[in-house]
Amino acid sequence: MTLLDVRDLRVRHGRKEVVKGVSFTVEEGECVAVVGESGSGKTTTAGALLGLHPPAGGRVLLHGTDIARWSQRRLRAVRGTGIGLVPQDPGASLDPVMRVGHQIGETLAIHRAGDRAAIRRRVLDLLDRVGLDDPARRARQYPHELSGGMRQRVLIAAAVALRPSLLIADEPTSALDATVQRRVLDLLDDLRHEYGTAVLLVTHDLGVAAARSDRLVVMRDGRIEESGGTPEILAAPAAEYTRRLLADAPALRAGDFREPPVSGPAVVVADLVKRFGDHTAVAGVSFEVPRGGTHALVGESGSGKTTTARIVAGFTRPTSGAVTLPRAPQERAFRRHVQLVHQNPYGSLDPRQSVAAIVEEPLRNFRLGDRAARRRRVKELLDRVALPAELLERRPRELSGGQRQRVAIARALAVEPEVIVLDEAVSALDVTVQARILDLLEELQRELGLTYLFISHDLAVVRRISHTVSVMSKGRIVESGTTRQIFDSPRHAYTRELLDAVPEPAR
Repeated sequence: MTLLDVRDLRVRHGRKEVVKGVSFTVEEGECVAVVGESGSGKTTTAGALLGLHPPAGGRVLLHGTDIARWSQRRLRAVRGTGIGLVPQDPGASLDPVMRVGHQIGETLAIHRAGDRAAIRRRVLDLLDRVGLDDPARRARQYPHELSGGMRQRVLIAAAVALRPSLLIADEPTSALDATVQRRVLDLLDDLRHEYGTAVLLVTHDLGVAAARSDRLVVMRDGRIEESGGTPEILAAPAAEYTRRLLADAPALRAGDFREPPVSGPAVVVADLVKRFGDHTAVAGVSFEVPRGGTHALVGESGSGKTTTARIVAGFTRPTSGAVTLPRAPQERAFRRHVQLVHQNPYGSLDPRQSVAAIVEEPLRNFRLGDRAARRRRVKELLDRVALPAELLERRPRELSGGQRQRVAIARALAVEPEVIVLDEAVSALDVTVQARILDLLEELQRELGLTYLFISHDLAVVRRISHTVSVMSKGRIVESGTTRQIFDSPRHAYTRELLDAVPEPAR
C-alpha cells in the first residue's frame, strides 16, 4: 500500500528552480534510496516533504492527504508522528548544552506523549532499543561525551520516538566508520521490520544504497534520471548517468589488485609512540612505504591512524620512535620531501587567498624561483591537476569540492615532494568526484614516481588505490600485508570485521 506519493514536486531557491518536477512513491515498510551527487536536489527534495523547503508546486500525499501546502503549524503535527527525520550531522543537530535524554524527551513532551515519568521510561527504552549501553547514564550525558556513532543513534531514537510511518534518513552514515556505519544501517533495518516503518534513504553512497534499499531513485540537476527496483537498476541501468555513478562507486567496482612496486622503502616508521597525557594514541607502530607505491593505514576513528600520519608528515613530534626518509636527512629537507593533503580542502585552504597564492605559497616559503618563475610553476601545476587557468584568481568559496581538493593536491606538488600523506583526502567527496581524484592520484604516481601514505576508513577506496595496507586498532597495527593478502586472506578478527562492514549489493 502506498504510504507516500510525491507528484511533480517543484522547489525554488530565490529565482532558481532546484527541484524540477520530481515524482516517486514509497510503499509501507519499504526502503527507497534517493541517490545523486551534491547539487542533484536530493536533500532539498527530502526537506520539502517536511515543509523545510516550501514547495513551489506539485503534491505530497501522505496516506492520501496532500500536505504540500500545509502551514508550518499544521506540519508540526506531522513531524515526528507521520514523518521522522534523521539529519546528516549529529554534531550540528544535537544541542551541545542539553542532556541527551532531555533532547529525546522533548519530542515526546511536545506531542504530549505521557507525563514526566512515562516520558522518562520511554526515553530509556528508546536508548536501549537503539543499542546504547547503560541508557540511564547515556541519558544524563551531553552530546560531546558520546562518539559519532552514539550521537547518530540518539538522533535515530528521537526520530522513531513517536513511531512514525515514514523515516527520512539524510546521509545518516556519511561521517561514520565502516563498522559503525553497518551497525547504524542494521539498526534502521531492524526498526523498519519491527515497526513497519518505511525509510527514505538520502545518500551519495551507491554501495550503501545498493546494499540496503528495495528501490532506487537517481537524481541529477533537480530531476529524476531513472527509478526502479534496486536489483534491476544495478543489473541494467537505463540512464548513462546512472551507469557512470555505478561504475565510479568503489564498493561496486570490481578490479585487479595493484601489485606493489619492487623497490626500497621511501618511508620507514620504527616503533612509533605518541602519548597525550595519560592517553597513548600510538603504541609501537612500525611499517614501511615502498618507493613509488601507496601504503594505506586503515582503522576506525580513534585507532591512531591520523596521529601517525601527522607524525610522518612532521606536524606532530612522537614521544618515541622514528620516521626515516632515506633521501631527506635534514629537517627542512624532510618538510620539502613530505607534503600533506587534508580531508577537508575548504578548511585547509585560506579563504582570503586566491588559488594562485595558495599554490604559490610553498614556493615562497622555500624561496624557490623569482616571481615570474613561481607564476609559471603555478600555471603548470594547475594544468597538471586538470584545472583551467581561469581559476587562478578565484577564492576557495568559488570552487566545487573536487576543484578545491585538486588545488590542495597542486599545492602539495609545488615543491616536488617524494612522499604525499593523504589524510581521508577523498572521504568528503561525491562518488564521481572521488573517482576522478583517485584517477588523478594514480596518474600523478605513474608520471612523477610519487609515494603515498593513504589514510582512510573506507575499505572499498583502499582496495582500489593501495599496494600495501596496515590495519590499526587502539593505537597498534594488528595486521599488515599486500592489499591482496589483506582483502583475500585476512588473519586478524578486527580486519575481518572491517571487511565484513563494506556494503555489498543485496542478492
